[in-house]
Amino acid sequence: MTARATIGVFGGSGFQHLFAEAEELHVETPYGDPSDVITIAELGGQSVAFLPRHGRGHRLPPHQIPYRANLWAMKELGVERILAPCAAGSLDPSVPPGAIVLVDQFVDRTSGRTHTFYDGPGATHVAAADPYCPQLRVALLRVGQRLGLDIRADGTMVVVEGPRFSTRAESAWFRSMGWHVVNMTGYPEVILARELEICYATVALITDYDAGLAEDAAVAAVTADDVVAMFAANLQRLQTLIVETITELGPRPIDDSCRNALTGARL
Repeated sequence: MTARATIGVFGGSGFQHLFAEAEELHVETPYGDPSDVITIAELGGQSVAFLPRHGRGHRLPPHQIPYRANLWAMKELGVERILAPCAAGSLDPSVPPGAIVLVDQFVDRTSGRTHTFYDGPGATHVAAADPYCPQLRVALLRVGQRLGLDIRADGTMVVVEGPRFSTRAESAWFRSMGWHVVNMTGYPEVILARELEICYATVALITDYDAGLAEDAAVAAVTADDVVAMFAANLQRLQTLIVETITELGPRPIDDSCRNALTGARL
């Protein structure tokens, strides 16, 4: 397939209107259908491919998202860099709802998800010490600070299987480990992007305090309605951050580390 876009965005239905006049494409992959059709539009002088990771109408729960198909489809379209906004719960009282965290580390607590393109023969061991693209994170931070957003340069995201939220005991354990935010979709998305040598950055919008920041049962635990309401209230700021960052991105550097993720990885 001829390259159609160099930048990809995974997001929710709230981003759909940015691509209202866009071309829609169905991309076939060896891993089945992606979550939805992919729309392509020009944003800030860049050709951008957008895919709602949960499908339109949020029809796919986190554990049913076809992560391999989604990433493969982006690669087929020529995408080199992906910005991945998502909702996340805070595990840190200093990171309140409405803040944005550019996570630099993840902890995988999912189960049963297919998380590699390399099922053999042979073995491919992609390095994951620094899984998120540092150059994309720097670009997002620079724009976010200019916009006056409450944006954090780093943080560890624990990714849980879902679709349920954490128990208070789990949330307390996550906090005791020093992890900062919790989410249900960040893995294996990030590592599949790395296996395809695509730059990837998570933009985590904090929507809640997970199961509360204390063991006190009086502390309100998160509900799905809370998450949707907070995400909607901050959607415009998140959209502005994504669009302005895309506008400022130049060509992908030749020495970008993500570009060479498979070098020395195959046995």
